[in-house]
Amino acid sequence: MTVSSTEPHLTKATRSPLLAVAGLAVSFEVDGETHQAVHDASFELHRGQVLALVGESGSGKSVTAMATLGLLPATARVSGSITLAGTELIGAEPRLLREVRGGRIGTIFQEPMTALNPVFTIGDQIAEAIRAHRPVRRAAAAAQVLELLGTVGLDDPSRVARSYPHELSGGQLQRAMISMAISCDPVLLIADEPTTALDVTVQAGILDLLRDLRKRLDMAVLLITHDMGVVADVADTVVVLRDGQIVEQATAAQLFSAPRHEYTRTLLHAVPRLPELRLAEPGTPQPPEPQPLDPTLPPPVVQLRNVVVEYPGRRRGHPVRAVDDVCLHIDQGEMVALVGESGSGKSTIGRALAGLLPTTSGTVTVAGVEVGRATRRELRNFRSQLGIVFQDPASSLNPRRTVGASIAEPLSLHTDLSPDAQRRRVDELLEAVELPSRLHDRHPHEMSGGQRQRVAIARAIALNPALLIADEPTSALDVSVQARILDLLLALQRQIGFSCLFISHDLAVVEQLADRVAVLHRGRVVEEGPVQTVLRAPRHPYTARLLAAAPVADPTRQALRREAWRQLTLASP
Repeated sequence: MTVSSTEPHLTKATRSPLLAVAGLAVSFEVDGETHQAVHDASFELHRGQVLALVGESGSGKSVTAMATLGLLPATARVSGSITLAGTELIGAEPRLLREVRGGRIGTIFQEPMTALNPVFTIGDQIAEAIRAHRPVRRAAAAAQVLELLGTVGLDDPSRVARSYPHELSGGQLQRAMISMAISCDPVLLIADEPTTALDVTVQAGILDLLRDLRKRLDMAVLLITHDMGVVADVADTVVVLRDGQIVEQATAAQLFSAPRHEYTRTLLHAVPRLPELRLAEPGTPQPPEPQPLDPTLPPPVVQLRNVVVEYPGRRRGHPVRAVDDVCLHIDQGEMVALVGESGSGKSTIGRALAGLLPTTSGTVTVAGVEVGRATRRELRNFRSQLGIVFQDPASSLNPRRTVGASIAEPLSLHTDLSPDAQRRRVDELLEAVELPSRLHDRHPHEMSGGQRQRVAIARAIALNPALLIADEPTSALDVSVQARILDLLLALQRQIGFSCLFISHDLAVVEQLADRVAVLHRGRVVEEGPVQTVLRAPRHPYTARLLAAAPVADPTRQALRREAWRQLTLASP
């Protein structure tokens, strides 16, 4: 194994490492066989530093972090050394590990909604974490909760403390999770994919918070991520893992400017690129006028005219307007992207197009069918021309059905093909998404995330749809897997000719994939046009803010974009 290593410059105050991992090896016993997850890993992390562990899924990133916390299952075999300020953690007594977890080491998880208990308020859960490690009274813990929620930038700490997890946005939940992680003044913060499921503006705020906490509290941060833009934004040192082995260690500046290992170069090459940020002259932005349709061209596959979608208010309160007077069209064979923050109305529009959500006013026409007025038979025929790919294939595929049965489901519902003909068609679809036919009888849990997403795409195109709705189809995937899925979508679109509504918060992916883009803000389209125009010279301040918030895999460029995002955020109403 060839390992490229460049030690970052260390001052005298940081020569003694806070966290030292030496010769770490982790294996698992599965069905009598030994599977090596981590091989002879060694690295050091100093106070006030951010060290990023990067690599594809299965590379050993999270296993290394869980070994540090002593949270690996009983089937794991761990050897080597992990010391925290000189204290050995491997083989440590359970009492010591309980003191370390949440006390000296705080942890931020990828999905706070599953990490937090849904039946307790945010304040109760943070107070419980405090009292588990410190002998404080309830009133003192409650006061500390409010202080912590204010520290992480939440505007109304009292309301947040009274709220249950489902009553907060993703960004608010992640900030609450961070406040819990720092509640006992940890010396080390482990952040496991802390921004993967967040939109770019919320992500930028969370990364800014991590930088501020690192500086203010002099914490070390062990960051686990597959997002190289996030690494460029916050990391001081980078450790690259592949198949459980460290293939490269370097400072962030050195790694991005001159990666030494071929695998590192492959990871960086797979990152979609954003153009340089150019801001239009300030002025009063006007909403885009709907573009008139060319009567000489075929009618669009999708047309939304003045669409409004409202959700009922809580306890008979005022309804919530999620989509407000949206006009949009998608021509045959065209890919149109919807971008915007969480809650801007992107997925609501996708659900309205699929006939899964009624519109309050306006019209939605897909493949010549006005969805709101269609009969049951017309809706059945319309849905046979529609394919949908969701963000998380693990939840959209039936865990009890085989891959073949999941892909064959639309064939069973909408065609008269015999079982043998259906199986042949499924094999053709597996080949189309570059999966071997032997996976026909596997279940979703037996496949990787990228393979499951390919299965979801195969099911979506089974009937050669006129329209494909792709709702954040790559946001949870590694950059290399994401690149292959995007190439696959483009190849299938050229082959089948479907139109596509591509919903995403990743502007670099949109720039690579889409023909046109519509920017949504609070349910309204604030900017629309060709991708090259909108993303290279945005006219609306909100679009500029979105673009500036998107991290790029270049520390120098990212520092400039970060400052632009801060200035735009301060200037926004």
